[in-house]
Amino acid sequence: MLDSKDRKLLLLLQDDSKKTTKQLAAELHLSVTAVFERIKKLEKQRIIEKYVALVSKELLNKNFIVLCHVKLIQHKKEYIAQFENEIMQFSEVLECFHVSGDYDYILKICVRDIAEYREFMVSKLTNLQHIASTQSSFMIKEVKNSTSIEP
Repeated sequence: MLDSKDRKLLLLLQDDSKKTTKQLAAELHLSVTAVFERIKKLEKQRIIEKYVALVSKELLNKNFIVLCHVKLIQHKKEYIAQFENEIMQFSEVLECFHVSGDYDYILKICVRDIAEYREFMVSKLTNLQHIASTQSSFMIKEVKNSTSIEP
């Protein structure tokens, strides 16, 4: 069970995980040792899964974002497993969701431009077996992008 200090600690770490335990302790009004122990407990409970660096898509020239809806030919277990295993190999795919509705999957794809997206579609995605159809939507403007979850 998370108490209010754990919740605040999680918010602080999601905002900036490079803060030192001393900085976190000052903001939480706890000792450095108490903060360290809380972090270790949250890691052990797997509430904190990992630490990552968020990079600038613009500065890496990878800011063309596509949401691609994918429909499989059939919903056979082996088709689903094969598609999911293959999609994991594509670095262009940032996220993949198995969804309900008209399509089976939604992919969030990050590439340089429309030409790179076309190459991805032609040489990778449409070469996968069991795909019946795809529909692509291109990002016009990023309105909200958050990695923070309210504990």
